[in-house]
Amino acid sequence: MRLFRLIKIQYVAFQFGLDEFALSHSRLRFLRVFVRTLTFWRKLDKPRGERLRLALEALGPIFVKFGQMLSTRRDLLPQDIADELAKLQDQVPPFSSELALGILEKVYERKIHEVFFKFDLTPEASASVAQVHFAVLHDGTEVAVKILRPNLAPIIMHDIALLDTGAWLAEAVWSDGKRLKLRQVVSEFARHLDDELDLMREAANCSQLRRNFLDSPLLLVPEVYWDYCHSNVMVMERVKGIPISHVETLKEQGIDIPQLARVGVEIFFTQVFRDGYFHADMHPGNIFVGQDGRYIAVDFGIMGTLSDEDKNYLAQNFLAFFRRDYGRVAQAHVEAGWAPKNTRVDDFEAAIRAVCEPIFDKPLKEISFGRVLLQLFQASRQFNVEIQPQLVLLQKTLLNIEGLGRDLDPNLDLWKTAKPFLENWMSEQIGLRGFASRVQKEAPNWAIIFPEFPRLIHQVLAEKRNHELEKLMAILVIEEKRQNRLLILIVILLTGLLIWQVLQ
Repeated sequence: MRLFRLIKIQYVAFQFGLDEFALSHSRLRFLRVFVRTLTFWRKLDKPRGERLRLALEALGPIFVKFGQMLSTRRDLLPQDIADELAKLQDQVPPFSSELALGILEKVYERKIHEVFFKFDLTPEASASVAQVHFAVLHDGTEVAVKILRPNLAPIIMHDIALLDTGAWLAEAVWSDGKRLKLRQVVSEFARHLDDELDLMREAANCSQLRRNFLDSPLLLVPEVYWDYCHSNVMVMERVKGIPISHVETLKEQGIDIPQLARVGVEIFFTQVFRDGYFHADMHPGNIFVGQDGRYIAVDFGIMGTLSDEDKNYLAQNFLAFFRRDYGRVAQAHVEAGWAPKNTRVDDFEAAIRAVCEPIFDKPLKEISFGRVLLQLFQASRQFNVEIQPQLVLLQKTLLNIEGLGRDLDPNLDLWKTAKPFLENWMSEQIGLRGFASRVQKEAPNWAIIFPEFPRLIHQVLAEKRNHELEKLMAILVIEEKRQNRLLILIVILLTGLLIWQVLQ
């Protein structure tokens, strides 16, 4: 099956003329005339960006998601391609309304009019994994109904298998393959895709994020209506807002665009460092702006999580980076185990400084995190720094945030916006406020444990006494067995001696 899927990928790429992207390279340009002569029968009358978008749509959800990620990097792509790929964010061709109704009636085991007072047959949005219809409940509540695309699992399974095979080959033949933990990265990606294919999990993600930002002036998360949710259907509050990519419309509504960009950065860092739980698919198709200026998040299929240890080391890295303390950045990598213990910190510091120093004091429009990450990757390779699979989603989200911030306000100073937040967070974690906060957090547990101390101590001593008794009994048993064997030997010898005397 993997072979058939690989053949299909190659066929679709050839059908839409994607070979032209490779042939545009200076080293391969001499082959263009030869290839065009052999493939004269292909009709490639559509622009290259449209052909790329159509090819990704034909190949399925994983390729569509790849296109969505690329669409946010206008600094790395020609404008015509970026504009076309942006359509993948919420303009993927929908599946038929009849099929959608069939799925709903099978899930609810009732006719659609018995479940909803009103149901709009025309999809409001269609993406790679699901599409959304608006509806009204019988109590008048306006809702959005998200329906999973049918028969997705087999396609995704084969694509993940191909990615895993490719990662295995890369680790086998590429010197950096094992260091990058490519198979673990693919496994992490597959795990999150599994979550996207279960809308009950997405509903739970939405509910958790809503609790984290309940009554927040920064972010609005819709309410989930659990009685209507199923593994392939999710029903949530209908939220109304303007797509964040419609900058001119936002300006007409009186939205402060530079402030909106700064709030986006604050929301990101709040999710990462306060909660350790963040929306990991923040492309413009999933973000709206309400009339009150708040961000509105939708599509909660991919969420990232970080442990307290990861958050601590990340905060130290970010804060040291903003302070240009590259020695601390290098040391934090070693302390976290991301770099080998024998790493020369001063050499690693110099390599990081060479990459990062040129980008400071520049507005976002003059910085490409994509290129910076590439340069950091090249520097880290010299010091055998291991890629952390649990941080891949964070890196992806950071690139999304950069693309979003670049579209909203190219003059955004990311450093000045993020630094006060991180300094406040670090003081809460390691200063007096942090100590008081941890004491307050752990106090209920101590109140439970302290009264049990005498019993626990008695239990430990009893266990120790029992353990010593067991050891003594084991020794006695061994000694008894030894003595028994000796007694049996003496009896045998005496019996033999007695028999010998009789025979004499």
